[in-house]
Amino acid sequence: MEMEASSPNQRLRFGKMGFGCQHYRRRCRIRAPCCNEVFPCRHCHNEAVNLLSNPFDRHELVRQDVKQVICSVCDTEQPVAQVCSNCGVNMGEYFCKICNFFDDDTEKGQFHCHDCGICRVGGRENFFHCKKCGSCYSVALRDNHTCVENSMQHHCPICYEYLFDSLKDTTVMKCGHTMHCECYDEMIKRDKYCCPICSKSVIDMSRAWKRIDEEIEATPMPEDYRYKKVWILCNDCNDTTEVYFHIIGQKCSHCKSYNTRTIAPPEFPQ
Repeated sequence: MEMEASSPNQRLRFGKMGFGCQHYRRRCRIRAPCCNEVFPCRHCHNEAVNLLSNPFDRHELVRQDVKQVICSVCDTEQPVAQVCSNCGVNMGEYFCKICNFFDDDTEKGQFHCHDCGICRVGGRENFFHCKKCGSCYSVALRDNHTCVENSMQHHCPICYEYLFDSLKDTTVMKCGHTMHCECYDEMIKRDKYCCPICSKSVIDMSRAWKRIDEEIEATPMPEDYRYKKVWILCNDCNDTTEVYFHIIGQKCSHCKSYNTRTIAPPEFPQ
């Protein structure tokens, strides 16, 4: 049970981290303009209404459309504002009037990115907005990533959750495409080393290619098939070339990758 605040300054801190949901700690709830129902936050709304829906046909609450909030301390419904008009409680230590967003846990380092149009976490000094990719990335990726237009404006290719405003950490692969970090790690654990979107290798595969070289050298093809050729497309460098067919794999003559696919099969003797 919380004690009543005795001064204006104390009232601003009244209930800090004592209210909220699994997504945010805050001292207010929101009224969803789309269904007129009350939820702790927009994520709670989205989870409730999309529990059994198709991931590609989801109904999302638009944060900027929220007009009314309900103070969790005095239950007063009112227009969106940081301070309750009735009891004076601060409904969130961090407040963004553009996103209608409240959060008490300021250690997250919340900041509003005007280019993204939403609030991000992690500290403004640790991120930059890539204009071509259309999203905020870690400063470690400045001039150090492959740009893909609107790379975050799609669903994770593994779990199909929309990436742009996902609460989960995301990673940028060598090819420039993005996915959740946890989905990427699970993919690597299952020995899947190609981007699910473009099929390019996502890690350095040179050692694996060397092992395939050795395996091919130790496994000669029968005489009737030894000089058969096949046209291949390399997923890593997009080069198209004609190479000798081998049952183990076809090596790109340009970048030496075995991440290739056959586009014209060889003709075998009857």
